[in-house]
Amino acid sequence: MKKDQLSGLVRILLLLCAAALALALFVPMWRIELDAPQYPEGLTLLIYANKLGGNVDIVNGLNHYIGMKTLHASDFMEFTLLPYLISFFALLALLVAFFARPKLLYTFFILFMLFAIISMVDFWRWEYNYGHELNPDAAIIVPGMSYQPPLIGFKQLLNFGAFSIPDIGGWIFVAVGLIGLFAVVVTNKNKYSPSVNLSMIVIFISILFSSCNSGPEALKYGTDNCYSCKMTISDSRFGAEIVTKKGRVYKFDDSYCMLGYLKTKDLASAEIKNIYITNFTGNHQLIDVDEAVMLQSDQLRGPMGGNIAAADQIDSINKMKDKFPGNHLLWSEIIKQ
Repeated sequence: MKKDQLSGLVRILLLLCAAALALALFVPMWRIELDAPQYPEGLTLLIYANKLGGNVDIVNGLNHYIGMKTLHASDFMEFTLLPYLISFFALLALLVAFFARPKLLYTFFILFMLFAIISMVDFWRWEYNYGHELNPDAAIIVPGMSYQPPLIGFKQLLNFGAFSIPDIGGWIFVAVGLIGLFAVVVTNKNKYSPSVNLSMIVIFISILFSSCNSGPEALKYGTDNCYSCKMTISDSRFGAEIVTKKGRVYKFDDSYCMLGYLKTKDLASAEIKNIYITNFTGNHQLIDVDEAVMLQSDQLRGPMGGNIAAADQIDSINKMKDKFPGNHLLWSEIIKQ
């Protein structure tokens, strides 16, 4: 192989990118899932390169009541441009693989990254306008309320939970971006050490997926309501929270309420990512129940009659026993009660 040519591995990867991008023309690029008590089966909005799919008619019917614009593929200039742009990048990947020139690879990677960034900015802009430009004569008007869906992750919109994530086509774009980065790094292996190459890849992947990580959301005392009993969360020592794998957050004013909700099985255990409980001591931050030590005492009086408090250290629990005599337990023991 000549020094100014791409390796066989890189060329094969580029051919795979070309085929994958061609496939992206026919599969959904993005999906927005909606769930609410009146739609237990959920609603799905699918965004293709050239059309909308899923429960578009039902979503449009709901939008009418709250003053949001109805969705029609003909209203989106992007649906005209995207098929041509995706086809362009598929063809460009083929040309880079055929001519095997590093400069062509760099051009492909830079243009593809710019295209990805501009596409996400445009998608966010569309979501912003979609959620903020409301009909003032709508049947349902909530002062100060907007309905902008999340770019990635979960967001509560009135009684609907909205979850936004790439679909098959979107993940194809992620894969092509990662393969492009890998190809660039491998091609420059004579300029950078292997450890630097690996670091670049790890950093890129970390940045890419960091926005998808869902963690606890701070409880707003005096503002947030308990998901179970609907009372305002007011005592900073007893709050609790469930975070699902989709990023939806369920807040509770007391572990008693949270345990009661878990027993209803309305939320399948397979959907739960983490459960948090407030640290009774210190600054009352939320801590993962699997890392917490619990104290169960009849002297404890949670907002809803709960008798469980948590701390992140066994020493803290032992000190609490002086005022609240009881037994220290792990979450795995409490959940079985």
